[in-house]
This record gives sequence, structure tokens and C-alpha cells, in this order.
Amino acid sequence: MNDLLMLALLLDGPQHGYALKKQAGLVSGQEVMHSNIVYPLLRRFVAQGWVTQRETGGERGQTRLMYALTAAGRRALHEGAARFTEADAKSEAAFRLRVGLFAILEEDARERILAARKAQLEREAAKYAAMEDRIEFDAFSGEVVRWICDGIARELAWIGRLGRLSRQEAKHEDKRASKPLRKTARGRRKP
Repeated sequence: MNDLLMLALLLDGPQHGYALKKQAGLVSGQEVMHSNIVYPLLRRFVAQGWVTQRETGGERGQTRLMYALTAAGRRALHEGAARFTEADAKSEAAFRLRVGLFAILEEDARERILAARKAQLEREAAKYAAMEDRIEFDAFSGEVVRWICDGIARELAWIGRLGRLSRQEAKHEDKRASKPLRKTARGRRKP
């Protein structure tokens, strides 16, 4: 999952390693992502041709490394984001990361991810419902189970909204794609 996050952070343009550490930490709920995670990933990405690395001057005369996503890196990010396993469906963090990357995914991939997470949540809801039928909880343990069930219900409602938004975005994308380009007065093509 860290690999998808690091590649996604490069979508907006080249970044220094330290900036990537800070952004990755912020997204993952840490102050800074540890160097032992970030730099090995960046070295692997460079070796795979997913990221380029070049030296730039720093503010105090030091040499800094700047990383940029390549076309191969964009494809790897797209393929990785679209791949959503059963283990990913069980992981709230993996699901949220994919939702954060929905803008780069096709509607069918978004729908498949939403369906997999929904099925996982429905299995969890059924497990807790069966548990409530078999076990008599005290007031506090009952509150824990209710809290979990409420969270599942909220996420299922969110998945419904995400599905509607995904279909709405797909319609807008189809309209933009089918709209003919026209030439401007300077000969440039414009939608």
C-alpha cells in the first residue's frame, strides 16, 4: 500500500524525498513516514523505471534528489490502484486509499472496488448480527458491538454515495469525450 501512496504523491509533479516523507506521513496519519520505508521504495521505483531521479541544489548549497513519475510509473500506479484483492477489501486503509485514487480509475474499476468492500462489510454485519443473537452482552460490550455495527452502516451508506458519484463522473467523462473539438481563431483546438 505504501508503494501506491508514494507513486500517487508524485502525480502532481516532481518532489524532493523529504517532501514525500512529510506528505506520506500526513496521509497515513503520522508526522513523517520513516526514511526506511520511503527511500527503499524510491530506489525500487527508479530501478523499475517508474520514477526518475535527478540532483538539484538545495537552499543551503547541498545537493538534493528530486523524484518524478514516468509514464511507466503512471501505468504501474493505475494498475496497482485498480487491483483490489480480498485482503484489500478487508482493510479500511486500503479501501480509503483506492477511493482517494478513484479520479485516475475507470468506472468499472471503481464499481468493482466498491462492490468488493460492500460485500466484505455485509459479511461483517452478518457476523455481528449473529453474535448479538447468540451472546448476551453487558451494557459496555453491547455498546462496542453497536458502535461497530453503526460504523459498518455508515460506511455502507458512504459506498452508496460513492457509487452514485462514480456513475455521475462517468457520464460527465463520456460527454466530454464525445464533445467535438472546435478550432479557435488562432487555429488551436478547443473543446
